[in-house]
Amino acid sequence: MNVSSAELASLSRMFSSAVLRELGKRGQSALLGRLLAQTRIPSALSPDATVGDAFNHAFATLSRLGNRDEYVYRAAITQKILLGHHSLRTASMLSEARVGMCKADVVVLNGTSTAYEIKSERDSLTRLSNQVTSYGTVFAAVNVVTSAKHVQQVLHQVPSDVGVLVLSRRFTLQTERAAVADPSRTSSLAILDFVRADEAAAILRAFDIAMPQVPNTRLRSRLKDIFEGLDPALVHGEMVRVLKEKRSQKAAAELMKSLPWSLRAAMLTLKMDRVSEHNVRDAALLPVSAAFAWR
Repeated sequence: MNVSSAELASLSRMFSSAVLRELGKRGQSALLGRLLAQTRIPSALSPDATVGDAFNHAFATLSRLGNRDEYVYRAAITQKILLGHHSLRTASMLSEARVGMCKADVVVLNGTSTAYEIKSERDSLTRLSNQVTSYGTVFAAVNVVTSAKHVQQVLHQVPSDVGVLVLSRRFTLQTERAAVADPSRTSSLAILDFVRADEAAAILRAFDIAMPQVPNTRLRSRLKDIFEGLDPALVHGEMVRVLKEKRSQKAAAELMKSLPWSLRAAMLTLKMDRVSEHNVRDAALLPVSAAFAWR
Protein backbone atom coordinates (compact mmCIF):
# COMPACT_ATOMS: atom_id res chain seq x y z
CA MET A 1 0.00 0.00 0.00
CA ASN A 2 1.40 3.40 -1.00
CA VAL A 3 1.61 5.97 1.77
CA SER A 4 1.79 9.67 1.01
CA SER A 5 4.66 11.77 2.33
CA ALA A 6 2.17 13.74 4.43
CA GLU A 7 0.87 10.58 6.11
CA LEU A 8 4.43 9.30 6.67
CA ALA A 9 5.27 12.58 8.38
CA SER A 10 2.26 12.16 10.70
CA LEU A 11 3.21 8.55 11.48
CA SER A 12 6.78 9.62 12.29
CA ARG A 13 5.60 12.39 14.61
CA MET A 14 3.58 9.89 16.63
CA PHE A 15 6.92 8.73 18.12
CA SER A 16 8.18 12.24 18.84
CA SER A 17 9.15 13.48 22.29
CA ALA A 18 6.33 16.05 22.05
CA VAL A 19 3.68 13.30 21.92
CA LEU A 20 5.27 11.16 24.61
CA ARG A 21 5.83 14.07 26.97
CA GLU A 22 2.17 15.05 26.63
CA LEU A 23 1.14 11.48 27.40
CA GLY A 24 3.50 11.45 30.37
CA LYS A 25 2.28 14.75 31.76
CA ARG A 26 -1.47 14.41 31.19
CA GLY A 27 -2.15 10.79 30.35
CA GLN A 28 -3.42 11.99 26.98
CA SER A 29 -2.12 13.89 23.96
CA ALA A 30 -4.06 16.30 21.80
CA LEU A 31 -1.22 16.15 19.28
CA LEU A 32 -1.50 12.36 19.04
CA GLY A 33 -5.24 12.66 18.44
CA ARG A 34 -4.67 15.09 15.57
CA LEU A 35 -1.92 12.95 14.06
CA LEU A 36 -4.08 9.82 14.13
CA ALA A 37 -6.82 11.71 12.30
CA GLN A 38 -4.30 12.48 9.52
CA THR A 39 -3.64 8.76 8.90
CA ARG A 40 -5.57 5.68 7.83
CA ILE A 41 -4.95 3.97 11.17
CA PRO A 42 -8.52 4.44 12.52
CA SER A 43 -10.04 2.57 9.58
CA ALA A 44 -7.35 -0.13 9.69
CA LEU A 45 -7.84 -1.14 13.33
CA SER A 46 -10.59 -3.17 14.94
CA PRO A 47 -13.10 -1.41 17.23
CA ASP A 48 -11.49 -2.87 20.36
CA ALA A 49 -7.96 -1.75 19.41
CA THR A 50 -5.92 0.22 21.93
CA VAL A 51 -3.71 3.29 21.64
CA GLY A 52 -0.77 0.88 21.88
CA ASP A 53 -2.12 -1.02 18.88
CA ALA A 54 -2.22 2.28 16.98
CA PHE A 55 1.45 2.91 17.76
CA ASN A 56 2.37 -0.61 16.65
CA HIS A 57 0.39 -0.23 13.43
CA ALA A 58 2.09 3.09 12.72
CA PHE A 59 5.50 1.54 13.27
CA ALA A 60 4.69 -1.42 11.03
CA THR A 61 3.92 1.03 8.23
CA LEU A 62 7.07 3.07 8.85
CA SER A 63 9.25 -0.04 8.91
CA ARG A 64 8.44 -1.02 5.33
CA LEU A 65 11.17 -0.47 2.76
CA GLY A 66 10.94 3.03 1.35
CA ASN A 67 9.13 4.39 4.40
CA ARG A 68 11.87 3.99 6.99
CA ASP A 69 12.99 6.96 9.04
CA GLU A 70 15.69 7.32 11.68
CA TYR A 71 13.37 6.10 14.44
CA VAL A 72 12.85 2.74 12.71
CA TYR A 73 16.62 2.16 12.74
CA ARG A 74 16.89 3.30 16.36
CA ALA A 75 14.12 0.86 17.31
CA ALA A 76 15.92 -1.97 15.49
CA ILE A 77 19.10 -1.32 17.49
CA THR A 78 17.08 -1.16 20.71
CA GLN A 79 15.11 -4.34 20.04
CA LYS A 80 17.75 -6.49 18.35
CA ILE A 81 20.88 -5.44 20.25
CA LEU A 82 20.12 -3.70 23.56
CA LEU A 83 17.08 -5.79 24.53
CA GLY A 84 17.90 -8.79 22.32
CA HIS A 85 21.60 -9.54 22.85
CA HIS A 86 21.89 -7.68 26.14
CA SER A 87 19.59 -6.60 28.98
CA LEU A 88 18.87 -3.33 30.76
CA ARG A 89 20.11 -5.04 33.91
CA THR A 90 23.60 -5.39 32.44
CA ALA A 91 23.74 -2.72 29.71
CA SER A 92 22.71 0.89 29.15
CA MET A 93 21.86 2.91 26.07
CA LEU A 94 22.82 6.52 25.40
CA SER A 95 21.06 8.49 22.67
CA GLU A 96 22.53 11.33 20.62
CA ALA A 97 25.81 11.12 22.52
CA ARG A 98 27.80 14.24 21.63
CA VAL A 99 31.45 13.73 20.67
CA GLY A 100 33.05 16.97 19.57
CA MET A 101 30.83 18.44 16.85
CA CYS A 102 29.10 15.10 16.16
CA LYS A 103 26.34 13.13 17.87
CA ALA A 104 26.33 9.33 17.88
CA ASP A 105 22.75 8.21 17.35
CA VAL A 106 23.00 5.31 19.82
CA VAL A 107 25.71 4.08 22.19
CA VAL A 108 25.42 0.75 23.98
CA LEU A 109 27.47 0.19 27.13
CA ASN A 110 27.92 -3.37 28.35
CA GLY A 111 31.40 -4.79 28.99
CA THR A 112 32.69 -2.20 26.52
CA SER A 113 31.27 0.70 24.50
CA THR A 114 29.82 0.56 21.00
CA ALA A 115 28.59 3.55 18.99
CA TYR A 116 25.96 3.19 16.26
CA GLU A 117 25.61 5.79 13.53
CA ILE A 118 22.35 5.51 11.59
CA LYS A 119 22.27 6.20 7.87
CA SER A 120 18.78 5.44 6.59
CA GLU A 121 17.79 5.41 2.95
CA ARG A 122 16.73 9.05 3.42
CA ASP A 123 20.11 10.20 4.79
CA SER A 124 23.17 11.69 3.13
CA LEU A 125 26.61 10.15 3.69
CA THR A 126 28.42 13.47 3.41
CA ARG A 127 29.52 13.69 7.06
CA LEU A 128 29.96 9.97 7.69
CA SER A 129 33.76 9.74 7.57
CA ASN A 130 34.18 12.56 10.08
CA GLN A 131 31.48 11.12 12.33
CA VAL A 132 32.95 7.62 12.68
CA THR A 133 36.44 9.06 13.23
CA SER A 134 35.12 11.23 16.06
CA TYR A 135 33.27 8.35 17.72
CA GLY A 136 36.41 6.21 17.65
CA THR A 137 38.13 8.66 20.00
CA VAL A 138 35.64 7.85 22.79
CA PHE A 139 34.09 4.44 22.07
CA ALA A 140 35.89 1.13 21.61
CA ALA A 141 33.78 -0.01 18.66
CA VAL A 142 31.88 1.91 15.99
CA ASN A 143 29.13 0.59 13.71
CA VAL A 144 27.21 2.18 10.86
CA VAL A 145 23.64 0.91 10.57
CA THR A 146 22.37 1.51 7.07
CA SER A 147 20.12 0.37 4.24
CA ALA A 148 20.84 -1.89 1.30
CA LYS A 149 20.79 1.28 -0.81
CA HIS A 150 23.85 2.70 0.96
CA VAL A 151 25.76 -0.38 2.07
CA GLN A 152 28.37 -0.56 -0.70
CA GLN A 153 29.18 3.13 -0.47
CA VAL A 154 29.44 2.90 3.33
CA LEU A 155 31.80 -0.09 3.12
CA HIS A 156 34.13 1.87 0.85
CA GLN A 157 33.85 5.13 2.76
CA VAL A 158 34.59 4.11 6.36
CA PRO A 159 37.79 2.54 7.80
CA SER A 160 38.03 -1.25 7.89
CA ASP A 161 37.71 -1.39 11.69
CA VAL A 162 34.25 0.23 11.53
CA GLY A 163 31.41 -2.28 11.45
CA VAL A 164 28.62 -2.10 8.89
CA LEU A 165 25.13 -3.44 9.64
CA VAL A 166 22.19 -3.50 7.23
CA LEU A 167 18.55 -3.30 8.29
CA SER A 168 17.01 -5.96 6.07
CA ARG A 169 13.61 -6.15 4.42
CA ARG A 170 12.54 -8.47 7.25
CA PHE A 171 13.61 -5.99 9.95
CA THR A 172 16.71 -7.92 10.98
CA LEU A 173 20.20 -6.47 11.43
CA GLN A 174 22.63 -8.24 9.13
CA THR A 175 26.38 -7.86 9.67
CA GLU A 176 28.16 -6.91 6.46
CA ARG A 177 31.39 -6.27 8.35
CA ALA A 178 32.08 -6.73 12.07
CA ALA A 179 33.43 -3.81 14.07
CA VAL A 180 36.85 -4.13 15.69
CA ALA A 181 36.73 -3.16 19.37
CA ASP A 182 39.94 -1.34 20.27
CA PRO A 183 39.86 0.82 23.42
CA SER A 184 43.54 1.70 22.94
CA ARG A 185 42.48 3.77 19.92
CA THR A 186 40.46 6.11 22.13
CA SER A 187 41.68 9.44 23.51
CA SER A 188 41.72 10.22 27.22
CA LEU A 189 41.10 13.90 26.43
CA ALA A 190 38.15 13.09 24.15
CA ILE A 191 36.67 10.92 26.91
CA LEU A 192 37.09 13.78 29.37
CA ASP A 193 35.20 16.10 27.01
CA PHE A 194 32.43 13.51 26.74
CA VAL A 195 31.77 12.83 30.44
CA ARG A 196 30.29 15.13 33.08
CA ALA A 197 32.40 16.56 35.91
CA ASP A 198 31.05 14.09 38.49
CA GLU A 199 31.79 11.22 36.10
CA ALA A 200 35.32 12.52 35.53
CA ALA A 201 35.81 12.59 39.31
CA ALA A 202 34.64 8.96 39.58
CA ILE A 203 37.09 7.94 36.84
CA LEU A 204 39.95 9.66 38.64
CA ARG A 205 39.13 7.91 41.91
CA ALA A 206 39.82 4.60 40.17
CA PHE A 207 43.37 5.88 39.58
CA ASP A 208 43.63 7.12 43.20
CA ILE A 209 43.67 10.69 41.95
CA ALA A 210 41.68 13.33 43.80
CA MET A 211 39.52 15.84 41.95
CA PRO A 212 41.47 19.14 41.63
CA GLN A 213 40.40 21.71 44.20
CA VAL A 214 40.36 24.73 41.92
CA PRO A 215 37.70 27.26 40.87
CA ASN A 216 35.21 26.02 38.26
CA THR A 217 36.74 28.36 35.70
CA ARG A 218 40.01 26.43 35.92
CA LEU A 219 38.64 22.93 36.52
CA ARG A 220 38.51 21.69 32.92
CA SER A 221 41.99 22.99 32.20
CA ARG A 222 43.38 21.20 35.24
CA LEU A 223 41.50 17.99 34.37
CA LYS A 224 42.99 18.06 30.87
CA ASP A 225 46.48 18.17 32.36
CA ILE A 226 45.67 15.08 34.44
CA PHE A 227 43.79 13.04 31.81
CA GLU A 228 46.44 13.69 29.19
CA GLY A 229 48.87 11.55 31.19
CA LEU A 230 46.49 8.59 31.66
CA ASP A 231 46.40 5.46 29.51
CA PRO A 232 43.40 5.78 27.15
CA ALA A 233 42.46 2.09 27.28
CA LEU A 234 42.32 2.22 31.09
CA VAL A 235 40.40 5.50 31.04
CA HIS A 236 37.94 3.97 28.57
CA GLY A 237 37.39 0.97 30.83
CA GLU A 238 36.67 3.23 33.80
CA MET A 239 34.38 5.40 31.67
CA VAL A 240 32.28 2.35 30.79
CA ARG A 241 32.09 1.30 34.44
CA VAL A 242 31.15 4.79 35.65
CA LEU A 243 28.56 5.48 32.93
CA LYS A 244 26.88 2.10 33.44
CA GLU A 245 26.50 3.00 37.11
CA LYS A 246 25.54 6.68 36.80
CA ARG A 247 23.37 6.35 33.71
CA SER A 248 21.94 2.95 34.53
CA GLN A 249 18.58 2.02 33.02
CA LYS A 250 17.91 -0.97 35.25
CA ALA A 251 14.82 0.73 36.65
CA ALA A 252 13.29 0.78 33.15
CA ALA A 253 13.54 -2.99 32.66
CA GLU A 254 10.07 -3.78 33.97
CA LEU A 255 8.51 -0.75 32.27
CA MET A 256 9.78 -1.94 28.88
CA LYS A 257 7.87 -5.20 29.29
CA SER A 258 4.59 -3.33 29.80
CA LEU A 259 4.95 -0.92 26.87
CA PRO A 260 4.00 -1.49 23.22
CA TRP A 261 7.16 -2.77 21.56
CA SER A 262 7.12 0.12 19.10
CA LEU A 263 7.47 2.67 21.92
CA ARG A 264 10.42 1.14 23.77
CA ALA A 265 13.17 2.92 21.85
CA ALA A 266 11.40 6.27 22.20
CA MET A 267 10.88 5.87 25.94
CA LEU A 268 14.51 4.91 26.53
CA THR A 269 15.64 8.19 24.97
CA LEU A 270 13.52 10.34 27.30
CA LYS A 271 14.06 11.17 30.95
CA MET A 272 10.73 10.84 32.74
CA ASP A 273 9.80 10.41 36.36
CA ARG A 274 7.98 7.27 37.46
CA VAL A 275 4.52 8.90 37.39
CA SER A 276 5.01 10.09 33.80
CA GLU A 277 6.24 6.68 32.69
CA HIS A 278 3.16 5.06 34.18
CA ASN A 279 0.92 7.64 32.51
CA VAL A 280 2.36 6.66 29.11
CA ARG A 281 1.93 2.99 29.89
CA ASP A 282 -1.69 3.48 31.02
CA ALA A 283 -2.54 5.68 28.02
CA ALA A 284 -1.32 2.93 25.68
CA LEU A 285 -3.91 0.58 27.18
CA LEU A 286 -6.85 2.91 26.47
CA PRO A 287 -9.18 2.32 23.51
CA VAL A 288 -7.86 4.09 20.43
CA SER A 289 -11.27 5.75 20.11
CA ALA A 290 -10.45 7.71 23.27
CA ALA A 291 -7.55 9.38 21.51
CA PHE A 292 -9.89 11.20 19.14
CA ALA A 293 -11.52 12.96 22.10
CA TRP A 294 -8.11 14.34 23.04
CA ARG A 295 -7.98 16.61 19.99
